[in-house]
Amino acid sequence: MKKKLEALLVELTDIEEISQQSAEIVSLDQTRVGRLSRMDAMQAQAISIEANRRRALHVQLIQAALARIESGDYGWCLECGEAINPKRLEVDPAVSLCIDCANQTDT
Repeated sequence: MKKKLEALLVELTDIEEISQQSAEIVSLDQTRVGRLSRMDAMQAQAISIEANRRRALHVQLIQAALARIESGDYGWCLECGEAINPKRLEVDPAVSLCIDCANQTDT
């Protein structure tokens, strides 16, 4: 799992570097860009900013999972202390809660 998490971390970092251009400030100069083009650019910027925020959160979750691997706590639910189903960890190796605790948190 550690290799899988490290690969995900590298991938997300690479994507973040590429996507920084999409989140740049949109020029409001109407002589260069029409209103609809500007609106499209602003919408694309907002989408990019949100994607960057989510990506940063995912990076934090991966780093926390790697820290749990190092401390020997990986694979155990942070809420109840029970083992997390390995199939759940296969789907998302950064999860920190068992399915029961995750369902209780969502409601």
